Amino acid sequence: MMGTRGVPALYGGFETAVEEIGLRLAQRGYEVTVYCRNPGQKITKYRGMTLVNLPAIHHRMAETLSHTSLSAVHAIVKDRPDAVLLLNAGNAPFLAPLRLAKIPTAIHLDGLESRREKWRGLGARYYRWAEKSAVKHGAFIISDAQAIAAHVRNQYGRESEVIAYGAEVINPTSDRLIELNLSAGEYHLIVARLEPENHVLESVAGYTQSTESKPLIVVGSAPYSDVYIDTVKNAADSRTRFLGGIYDQELLNQLYAHAATYTHGHSVGGTNPSLLRAMGAGAQILAFDCDFNREVTDNLSLYWKTSHDYTALLDNFTLTDMGPRLQERVAQVYQWDVITDQYEELLKKMVTK
Repeated sequence: MMGTRGVPALYGGFETAVEEIGLRLAQRGYEVTVYCRNPGQKITKYRGMTLVNLPAIHHRMAETLSHTSLSAVHAIVKDRPDAVLLLNAGNAPFLAPLRLAKIPTAIHLDGLESRREKWRGLGARYYRWAEKSAVKHGAFIISDAQAIAAHVRNQYGRESEVIAYGAEVINPTSDRLIELNLSAGEYHLIVARLEPENHVLESVAGYTQSTESKPLIVVGSAPYSDVYIDTVKNAADSRTRFLGGIYDQELLNQLYAHAATYTHGHSVGGTNPSLLRAMGAGAQILAFDCDFNREVTDNLSLYWKTSHDYTALLDNFTLTDMGPRLQERVAQVYQWDVITDQYEELLKKMVTK
């Protein structure tokens, strides 16, 4: 499994997917190698997986490509795996060498990367090329939502394997909220990278215009996004607290489960792991209105498009039964064991094709 920061999962949804799928495949008897770029990491075994720790150039445009290039060389020259799961369409250039080495490879597209603000200009053009190249040259294409699969079909005339992310249904206690000076049900929550396509600015501005007395808690940061982060903070008032990144999973689970509302502003991904996590925790969700979020929540959330919409939702919010219904959806559709079943079937197709 290559193309992400690897495991242990500390950063985002891709890494969580690698860990949850990888450990289950290992439990089923597969030899799983995960290529990692967690700086300073020395461990080579984790939850049944073999870790290969390789360096990367610490630069927005070069980090992923530099690391995946080393990973591909290692896989071709030394590891010789039966199959590769390559994550992120931006890694499309490595499909050709893996194919020439006769290593079956599936590439996971990870949403519509070219639409992310951080890739504007040259980066966006690269990702448009990479997406096209991935769909053209990948032996197997993975979309994590039906809306992504529809984009691939309409744009390139090709079908893809639809495999979502997973999540757990959780009902944690609230005992650790006191560490953040919070009480259950007495705060609103955003968990997101502070980037424009996640509409954190619109959420914070909409909250500032509301009459809501409960504080807004913003969890997350973003490398290379200082200007946007400053803009978001300038739109806030004293009721908003910015906590930065929180990587304590137990504390995060309690934050999700006991928020008055969870705001999900992501707009260019497919099945977003943060949204699934909030659903599994039974949160009351205020989601940005786009095909991806409506598909994942099955229209069981409240939706907004602008900061004015968001203000209206907060000022008129009443508790609904959406939380338990969203937990039921996670239990029925988005369980990691089921997701791993789908990846296992894909692996079998890859090695027998």
